[in-house]
Amino acid sequence: MPRYLIAALYKFVPLDAGPALQARLKSLCAENDVTGTLLLAREGINGTIAGPEAGLRTVLDGLRALPGCAGLEHKESWADEQPFLRLKVRLKREIVTMGVPDIDPVGGVGTYVEPEDWNDLIRAPDVVTIDTRNDYEVRIGRFDGAVNPHTASFRDFPDWFRQFRAERPNTRIAMYCTGGIRCEKATAFVKAQGIDEVFHLRGGILKYLETVDPADSLWQGECFVFDRRIAVGHGLAPGTHDTCHGCREPLAPEDLKSPLYVDGVSCPHCHDARSQEQQARYAERHRQEQIAEIRGERHVGRRTEAE
Repeated sequence: MPRYLIAALYKFVPLDAGPALQARLKSLCAENDVTGTLLLAREGINGTIAGPEAGLRTVLDGLRALPGCAGLEHKESWADEQPFLRLKVRLKREIVTMGVPDIDPVGGVGTYVEPEDWNDLIRAPDVVTIDTRNDYEVRIGRFDGAVNPHTASFRDFPDWFRQFRAERPNTRIAMYCTGGIRCEKATAFVKAQGIDEVFHLRGGILKYLETVDPADSLWQGECFVFDRRIAVGHGLAPGTHDTCHGCREPLAPEDLKSPLYVDGVSCPHCHDARSQEQQARYAERHRQEQIAEIRGERHVGRRTEAE
């Protein structure tokens, strides 16, 4: 049986996010051998953490004991290896950065749609389905017929949507993302723009892949995740993608066969964007990682989770 339990979680809730809470959660995680990332802001909490099952569930109990967090939900998956190398508990202005002030992701969000009802919604002829994730995530998987905004970061979404709305002013909108947090905030933004009929997938792609039978699924490809698994498929089974150590782009099996791919150095997405000095530095870093792996050690310079 896999040794490590992984929990992806978030909740929009007014939170007293300061150094005292940061220190308390750091201690709670460290005491229970839990690593990963937790982001704290006045609008709530967001993160993905992993550890031995008993320790992780103790941390989850501690998070749910925070004011307003009793209903915090999480999505579980398992891994044979610890997917995160270290613990980070950070104080942020937003738990997911959109950069638009006065958005109310607590009281002003769109209509939640359960995974079991999602197919019927996005099949409706008057509904436009929008992927709120970044372009590199959309590239390896998305729902059939979904619009890709081609954004490099979530900060780009508001400007893209304003232009989209000018072209499609009377559209019913369905939005989704990996775990639900980005589409939840995106629906709050869209509603603030004066659009009422906006829906989002409860629990995101991960909950859909966990819940919906593959035979009935409208999902195509794999879902990018921000840990060492890189991507997952139906049932949250580990996917087939790797990652480029140079640019961090997810790589499909065919990318790994490309003559432009150099293990630990570059890939078809970044081979012409790196100087010889950079490539030499990446090659040396990769060599050190391999030595550490042979010795059964962790290489402190290795980055596996989203920064």
